[in-house]
Amino acid sequence: MEYTETEIEGVWVIQPKVFDDARGYFFEAWKQAEFDAHIGYHVEFVQDNESMSSRGVLRGLHYQKGESSQAKLVRVIKGKVLDVAVDLRKDSKTFGKYVMVELSGENKLQFFIPRGFAHGFLVLSDEAIFTYKVDNPYAPQAEASIRWNDETIGIKWPIEGENVLLSEKDLNKALPFEEAEYFE
Repeated sequence: MEYTETEIEGVWVIQPKVFDDARGYFFEAWKQAEFDAHIGYHVEFVQDNESMSSRGVLRGLHYQKGESSQAKLVRVIKGKVLDVAVDLRKDSKTFGKYVMVELSGENKLQFFIPRGFAHGFLVLSDEAIFTYKVDNPYAPQAEASIRWNDETIGIKWPIEGENVLLSEKDLNKALPFEEAEYFE
């Protein structure tokens, strides 16, 4: 696998080595020792999640607060999404900045987002199957969300607001960036 750190420290794009032939393809999606060696520390994933969404669905910008914070390793099995990580680490030189990567079933890229970030994705294909590993179980009492179109962050989503499909929670309970809970 090829590991490339993004312009935001700690956030990585991972390109697996894919073996294609007439039968289809094969690749190793994740290897603990190799992952730890490249990321620079041990991440113990404890839960795998999967979602299916249709074109225009935007999930995010989600995070879990405090000790319930989660590192995530995300990828798309089918379809195409724009995936975004927003730095919520107050002491970071990239605090409030975001990085965006296109993940698809075709490119098989993976995106590692450490603890201390908000995360979201927009579905660009008719349907997308999205999967991710987390290093902390979901804790409903610790969940938080920042508005997908927050002007302070200024994410350049390639879709107009009226075409975005949001959950009721993301539509009505997501906070502006200035009111979000940050990480030390």
